[in-house]
Amino acid sequence: MMKKTISNDIRRLRFNHNEMTQQALADAVGVSRQTIVAIEKNKYSPSLEVAFKIADVFNVGISDVFQYQSAAAIE
Repeated sequence: MMKKTISNDIRRLRFNHNEMTQQALADAVGVSRQTIVAIEKNKYSPSLEVAFKIADVFNVGISDVFQYQSAAAIE
């Protein structure tokens, strides 16, 4: 069975959103900057609530921020 992973486009979205800092995103979502760093680096999967809050900050759908796919598709 192939391993599934969650990837994200937070860095790109931040850049396209007036080069928003990780701290500004963290403040808007209500988490620490370290949490945003971990999510961006795919070291931590956010709760569903945090995922929706991140999507809301960028005014996009959750699937525009996060993708769930097999590990082979990422490599």
